[in-house]
This record gives sequence, C-alpha cells and structure tokens, in this order.
Amino acid sequence: MSRVFLACSFALLLFVGLPATWASAQDKTATGTVTEISGSSITVKVGTQDMKFAVDAKTVVEARGAGTADRKAAAAGAPGPKLADVIKVGQAVEVSYSGMGASMTASRIRAVASAGAGGGKVSEPAPSTMTATGTVSAVAADSITLSGSSGAQTFTIDANTKLVGQGVGTAAAAGGGKVAFKELVGAGDRVSVSYRQMGATMHATEVRITAKAKK
Repeated sequence: MSRVFLACSFALLLFVGLPATWASAQDKTATGTVTEISGSSITVKVGTQDMKFAVDAKTVVEARGAGTADRKAAAAGAPGPKLADVIKVGQAVEVSYSGMGASMTASRIRAVASAGAGGGKVSEPAPSTMTATGTVSAVAADSITLSGSSGAQTFTIDANTKLVGQGVGTAAAAGGGKVAFKELVGAGDRVSVSYRQMGATMHATEVRITAKAKK
C-alpha cells in the first residue's frame, strides 16, 4: 500500500491556533464525515452525497496527534505516517480541494468537531474583488455605468452596495437611511468601484466618490 507524506509537524502548529494558509484561495471546501480511507484517497459523506478526494505528497493534514505520528516515523527512519494513522473513519473533517467530479484532489484535510447541520456542506471560494475607476456616465435604480480607459463598464448595484464620499452620510441620515443611490451619485462624478465578477455580471460592492462633477 502506498504511503502518503503528511506535513504533520506543521499541521500540529496549525491545530493549536496558528492561521491556516495551506489551501489556495481558489480551493473549494467540503465538510462532512469520513466513510473510507485508502493509501491514495479519502471519501467523505457530505450531506447525502459521497465525495472522493485523491491525496498526494502535497496534501496537508491538520489533526490532533499528527505531529507526534510524524516525529515517530522520522525517528524510526520510516516514511511519514499513512493517512489512516491520523484521520479515522467516522471522523468529521473539512477538506479543501480543487477539481470536480471524478477528479478532485485534496490540498488540505482538517479534523473538525462536527460536520454541521445536515451532515455537511460544500462551499465555493468567494469571488475576488477588483477595482475600476472612471467617470459616471449613467446611473439607474440597479446599475451604474462608468466611462474610462477600459471603455464603458456597467456594474449592478443593490442594497448591499456601499457608497462612500463626502456628504453621503449626512444625506443618508437626512433621508432616514433610504436615499436613492442616483440621488447621491450623478453623471460626471469621478468614482472608484470595487466589484466582483459574478458570471457575466459585475456586481459593485463599494462605490467611492473621489470628485463630484463641477456644476
């Protein structure tokens, strides 16, 4: 049976409180209960589905006792411990992974106290935030359009879009917190928009007014 090298000495430090930085920001996570372990894979029941992840030399395991197992193997001149030495069937884990379908590879396996409500879940990575700057050319009830070096760009806005700028807080307070977006931002204003790409849509998380249009 093949053996899987686990970065257990580092994993032990992570377990007692250091921030976990092993998984890529693009990795997805699945939380569930371990149903099967082999030398090259781990199967986790996530809600009602079984998800099988490949493990390799780059897979990091965070579990109590992992560091001890790693040191014992090193002292004996043996390869690192097998996955089943530190993670057990029936244990709740969080798996950070890449890929999909039959080609999912675990970058990190972390023991957790519980699989959570419903027996676990899959979480997608949050979209990265980008920034665009330019001059407002149009404002609608649910969008704002800029003209700039990248051409015209239209961003969706909603109740969660934060507006920042001189006088914005005062105007919002005077209106009871219910001032329409287009009453505070107008054509000709210079703005910086923080946004996330969501499919074919660019959603504005923040619009910062850097200069008001000259009247």
